[in-house]
This record gives sequence, structure tokens and C-alpha cells, in this order.
Amino acid sequence: MTTSTNTSYKKAFYFLTSLFFLWGFITVLVDSLIPRIRELFTLTYFQAGLVQFAFFGAYFLLSIPAGYILARIGYKKGIILGLSTMAVGCLLFYPAASYRVFGIFMLAYFVLAGGMTILQVAANPYVAVLGPEEGASSRLNLSQAFNSLGTAIAPAIGAMLILSDKVKTSGEIAALSETAKQEYLVAEAKAVQMPFVGIAGFIVVLAVVFVFVKLPKLLEKVPDGGYRTLLKSRPLLMGALGIFVYVGAEVAIGSYLVNYFLDMNLFEAIKNNSFMKSISETLLGSNLSEVDNKAIVGAFVTFYWSGAMIGRFIGSYLTNVIAPAKVLTSFAVGALVLIVISMSTTGFVAMWSILAVGLFNSIMFPTIFTLAIDGLEDLKPQASGILCTMIVGGAIIPPLYGLLTDHIGFKLAFILILLCYGYIMFYGRSKEKMKL
Repeated sequence: MTTSTNTSYKKAFYFLTSLFFLWGFITVLVDSLIPRIRELFTLTYFQAGLVQFAFFGAYFLLSIPAGYILARIGYKKGIILGLSTMAVGCLLFYPAASYRVFGIFMLAYFVLAGGMTILQVAANPYVAVLGPEEGASSRLNLSQAFNSLGTAIAPAIGAMLILSDKVKTSGEIAALSETAKQEYLVAEAKAVQMPFVGIAGFIVVLAVVFVFVKLPKLLEKVPDGGYRTLLKSRPLLMGALGIFVYVGAEVAIGSYLVNYFLDMNLFEAIKNNSFMKSISETLLGSNLSEVDNKAIVGAFVTFYWSGAMIGRFIGSYLTNVIAPAKVLTSFAVGALVLIVISMSTTGFVAMWSILAVGLFNSIMFPTIFTLAIDGLEDLKPQASGILCTMIVGGAIIPPLYGLLTDHIGFKLAFILILLCYGYIMFYGRSKEKMKL
């Protein structure tokens, strides 16, 4: 590989990594608006649940079509298409807030998630192919680490800029006079509209930047019958199942951590432990006597997600010096051990062990992804579509975990999560043997 090619690849990698950071930041910033949106539309719990299905449904329905389109227009145009679709989704929130029509809101969220789907299908394999095959996992782990950095920073910015004033509850809104209620809803609509218009404008600027950025053209000729070929590829299908169970396990743990901690009455233990109390008060920025028990234990969930970010930076180095399949196997074993410890203990040991699973989750998505597309050459865009479709695991495994919890309790329900990580360990080990 020539020096000029290396320079071109490095510049492209820097631009792509900044994109990972920005889309992670924008995604979570949008999440910061959900409390306002729920009050604006006075959503039922069922409707609130549909919001998540709109997100994961976009991945399920659009990933394979996105891979098909990407295979024909190339990585760069795919990135621009993804950004443009995200901008359209953000702009649709304007009429949704003006007319307070839930259907338009759902359409807006689905279009926004669709743009993110196209972006993921394009950006993940592009980072993987920007250099030698053996460094693909390391590069994608590093890019995904900056994505996690964006998601870690966004909540604070969102709370400061978007949620700085109090959002009224449904009961408080109902207690207002009809005139005051309408004035409040109009003000809330504007509070939603302006940030979304700003986000849309920023995304459009980003898309324009990518129009003029020179990125290496890495797709040569798309083979005929790509999906038929890929569906016969056992390594790819095994990797797709790995993505399904990984996303499902990660989301299931993250979604139920607060309830798990409440079930163990950890809020009382935190209040009575000076060190843990100081951590919680620092994270919440207030005295524990003034906040709800959910907030007390919920503050510690940040360690689960920030662990994933730290682990990806570490994983970027590890997968560069150790075979990625070995790193994946080791991290899966680490997650399994920590879950078993949490299942068999109580108190702070159970809490910190399950939070530490986030650290071991870190490298799983990018490493499974790059191992699954290894050697597929110009079929990688379509393979990416298949893999991103399996992100739907985040919509299927968490409810199954919740169902088990209803019948056998949190700790025994972790058996389902153990099976997920057990498969990831098996997949990593099988890829190790293939390299021998």
C-alpha cells in the first residue's frame, strides 16, 4: 500500500470517526426531547412503547434495503443519503409538534431511525475496509468508542440546553385552565420544534461537508446475487446471530438495571453508606433526601454505559495486538463470570458486578461485525445490511427477560442473558479455530 493511499485512508478514517461521534451525540440529544414529547402528545404507556418499536423496526425493515442501495451507490453516497434522511426525520417533528398528531410523530421518529440505519449500514463496513483486514476490528472499535463518547456527553448537554426548565406532569397539565393549558402546549411545541430544526440544520451542514470530502472509492464491482450468496455463508449467519443476542442482552441489562437494584432494596444501602451516598449525590447533583429512590439507584446506571465507552478504547488497542476472536471470547467469558457473581450475591457486590458487564460489552458489536464480514470483499455492504437487521434483538430479548422476571425473579431470569453471552463465547471460539 503506497504512502499516498495510507494518507487518504487516514483522512477518511478521521472524518468517519468524527461522524460516529456526532451521530451518537445527536441520537442521545434527540432522546433528551422525549420527556417533552410524551407530555406534548400525552402518550399512553402502550404508545410510549411503540416509540421503541419504531426505532428497532427501522433497523429490521430498512437494513437489507439499505445494503442493497449502498452496494450500488457506494459508501460515500450512502453516508450522505443517511444524513439527509436523518435531517428529513428531524424536520418532520415540526409539524408533529404543531398539530400534536401522534402518527406524524411516529413517522418522524421512524424516518430519523431510518437515516441512522442507512448511516450504520454504510459507515461500519467502510471503517472496516479502510486498511488491512487484520486491523478492521481495532479501527471499528476505535470509531465506536468515539460514538460512545458522543452518547456520554449528550445527556448533560441535553439537560442543560433542552430540559433546563421543568416539564409538567399529565396531572399538572390537567389542573390548568383551558387557556393556560393551550398556552403551555404551544410553548412546549416551540421547545420541541426549535431544537429539532437546529439539529436538522447541523446534519445538513454535515452532509454538505461529506459531499466535498474526498473519500477513497473502495467498492469495485458488486457481484450478482449478493444476498443469495450471503445467506449461504455460515460464518456471516453465525455473526448475525451474535449481533442479535449481543444487542438484546446489552439492552435487556440496561433497561432493567434500575428495577433490579430496587428489587434488592439497594437505595437503602446507598443511603446508609457514606461512600456510595457521596457518589450518588455527585451524579445527581442533589441531596438524596430530595430525590426519588429510582433516581438514587438509577444514577449508577451511568457506569454501565460509560464502561462500554472505556472498554472500546481499550479494545481498540487489544484487538490490534491480539487476535480479535480471542479478545471477543475473553470478554464474553468476563461477562458470563460477572453475571453469575451478580446472580449469586446481594448488595453492592451484585450491583457492581452487573454494572461491570458494560465494560465487557464494549468490544462485542464492532468485533462480531468485523469478524462476520471478514473476507466478503465487495459483498460487505449487503452483509452489513444483514447484520444491522439483527439489531432488532434489542426489541425482542428485553421483553422476554421481563416475562421471565415476572415469573421467576430477576436473578434466575439472568439465565436468558447467560445463554446470549454463552453463544458469543462460542462464536468467538469458533472464529479462533478458523484462524488456526
